[in-house]
Amino acid sequence: MRASFVSTPQRRHNQQISKNTPTTNPVSAATISVGEFYWGYGSGVVVAKVPDYGEFVLAEMTQTFDQPDVSYFFPLMAKTEQILGFKPRFGTFDAAFDAWYVYDYFNREEDPEAFAAIPFSEKGGYKAKGRQFSPEGLPICAAGLEMPLKFSYMDQTISIIPHERGKYICPLFPKQEGSVCPINHENWKKKGCSAAMPTSIGARLRYRLDRDSDLYKETYRQRTAVERINSQAYALGIERPHVRNRNAIENTNTLIYTLINLRLIQRLRQKG
Repeated sequence: MRASFVSTPQRRHNQQISKNTPTTNPVSAATISVGEFYWGYGSGVVVAKVPDYGEFVLAEMTQTFDQPDVSYFFPLMAKTEQILGFKPRFGTFDAAFDAWYVYDYFNREEDPEAFAAIPFSEKGGYKAKGRQFSPEGLPICAAGLEMPLKFSYMDQTISIIPHERGKYICPLFPKQEGSVCPINHENWKKKGCSAAMPTSIGARLRYRLDRDSDLYKETYRQRTAVERINSQAYALGIERPHVRNRNAIENTNTLIYTLINLRLIQRLRQKG
């Protein structure tokens, strides 16, 4: 099973007349447009594909549109597990889900082939993309040295769940007499390089994932299944609902996804 998520906002468009608030020569508010903004609710779905027949919605949920994409992850995976009776082995997501806990969710000792196919989002700066680790899980600096853990702490602000983070430092500090950085790194004058990251294996998997492999590419290509579901939902009016309160929106979205699934069942029976 490949799982994917998509948010489907309700939009409003206004012709944009002015991009900036004037600081001199005030003009009437009637002549200024707000451009494009989002409002209402977002819909998140887990989609599975039936080879040669199409896709269906495995789990769905609706939230107010101010919630980030990653906030859908744990509730939807809980629904998916409840429906399937087990954890899915694979998941493919867009870069908004490039978070350590997503990789951690799909990691399991009993099934080393399970993984999450997610593009690298460049969080933490472009230099972090090629980060390597020792067999013990310590990050490797640009000079090829293992960076020891100086301390760890609980963080409740950076991600949506509290987690342990570690501060890894240059192994050559405090400086010993005659010690120099093997590559004369620019950070050598500032107590060497350091790295702060979650201590979870999911953080390491994020960097270690081979995004050039055939398996990754094959898995990630299946994310188009959610786009096809999304297109069907658009055609059924999910982007322009005629109801406004949250319960009505949630019920309408559920009915739209149910109809999409019923259409797939009809196709299966016709071909069966």
